[in-house]
Amino acid sequence: MQSSELQIKPPPKKAVVLVSGGLDSATVLAMAVSQGFACHAVSFDYGQRHKAELVAAAALVQAMGAVEHKVIKFDLAGIGGSALTDASLAVPEHPTQGIPVTYVPARNTVFLALALGWAEVLQAHDIFIGINAVDYSGYPDCRPEYIKAFQVLANLATRAGVEGQPTMIRTPLLSLSKAQIIQEGTRLGVDYSRTVSCYTADDQGRACGVCDACRLRMAGFQGAGLPDPTHYRPI
Repeated sequence: MQSSELQIKPPPKKAVVLVSGGLDSATVLAMAVSQGFACHAVSFDYGQRHKAELVAAAALVQAMGAVEHKVIKFDLAGIGGSALTDASLAVPEHPTQGIPVTYVPARNTVFLALALGWAEVLQAHDIFIGINAVDYSGYPDCRPEYIKAFQVLANLATRAGVEGQPTMIRTPLLSLSKAQIIQEGTRLGVDYSRTVSCYTADDQGRACGVCDACRLRMAGFQGAGLPDPTHYRPI
């Protein structure tokens, strides 16, 4: 073989992928892997009411071919203000008006800031997050305006950004319905039976079937025309 025929493939681009253990983040991880990124997955133990989602995240990351998985621990329960971090606040079992009590103050801002820091250390210029602004609970940090603003911040606040190596905040699910997300993930081979979306999942990861996250998930599978593989608690 002539030396001119030798082709040395460049190493794959690195990406930091936020993986919560839920349906959306599993789909985003599958999308990033399918695009050829070397995926460095990050999950957050932030004082949430249950840890079943972190167990699910670890299993998903291993099964889906991420390069590594980092779990960062901090305490948003210390400031409270959300039914997902404060056990004294009940998770609503019916739709509510306005921004629900399951909104966690500053959660996505903290998540993205930590992911941004790790991306800079890794010299990765892509961050994937499963934010969705179609079938969601109305959280202010899931809107396109928020992502656009954080994108600006990311490139003002980092050495990589000011040296002309911008970091892209990638939100491939932003304008998709839950049904479309499920259809895309199914096409990519995501095993949704491994995911945990429920706000009050038990230690086995079984869902309540009545919280906002469960309702959106169930409607998504119905809209996608696919069987719901979620493990529900006995009624």
